[in-house]
Amino acid sequence: MANLKLGKLPDRTPLKITITVSAELSQELNAYAALYRQTYGESETVAELIPFMLAGFLEGDRAFAKARKERMATASVPGKSRSQPASDSK
Repeated sequence: MANLKLGKLPDRTPLKITITVSAELSQELNAYAALYRQTYGESETVAELIPFMLAGFLEGDRAFAKARKERMATASVPGKSRSQPASDSK
């Protein structure tokens, strides 16, 4: 098998998720979409904006990024159990 520099691409199949939001959150999302339209001159639906809002939220969550990094480091160490806490030794 060839050893390509580019690894196998991740699954890019879009998934549909249905959620229920409060009336207040719905109003806020609609207000955000209106401000987006006013700012950029392009009309996007709330449903089109939400995936990008969620991605931005996850990218900006430092605790989540740290936990993912620690989990990936633990998973890449052979023989290390997932149930063992990460060592804080420096």
